[in-house]
Amino acid sequence: MMRTTRKIAVAIAATALLGAAGGEAAQATSVKAAGAAPSACRPANHIAKITNAPSSAGHRHYRVTLTAPRGYDPCLLAGSPTHVRFSNHGSENKITAGRYGNQRTAVTFGPGHSVHFDIQVPNNGSGISADEASFTLRAPGGEIPGTSVAEGKLKVTTGTLIGPVQRGA
Repeated sequence: MMRTTRKIAVAIAATALLGAAGGEAAQATSVKAAGAAPSACRPANHIAKITNAPSSAGHRHYRVTLTAPRGYDPCLLAGSPTHVRFSNHGSENKITAGRYGNQRTAVTFGPGHSVHFDIQVPNNGSGISADEASFTLRAPGGEIPGTSVAEGKLKVTTGTLIGPVQRGA
């Protein structure tokens, strides 16, 4: 009986030691994963600003520049943002935007790697004022979850198109 009790005690002690060692390994992996910087592509991790851009024949243009502060990991973006909505003082308007340009070229976005995209609006003499655009960014493999928001004054109308994300501010 003494041998059986000793064997059980040794087995319990060995299991406890293995469990503790395994727990430390799992904890180290989880701390390491938690220490990795979050992606700059997540909506909460970047800043977006709308500014006027030079007009072209028959169109007004606005540039949406995305920047990421230090502390975030770079990521890849591709194509034009989707689900673009415009609003003015919190009221969304009914304008929906299409897209134009190459939708496959990937660009790096993150701290030190600003990107931008174009909002092209037909210059037909009318337009609906907006002070905000919300949109979903795209990666080479599909949409990035969440909605990004850019602030700045613009006018939009039927026929508004969104260009693909490009390098630079």
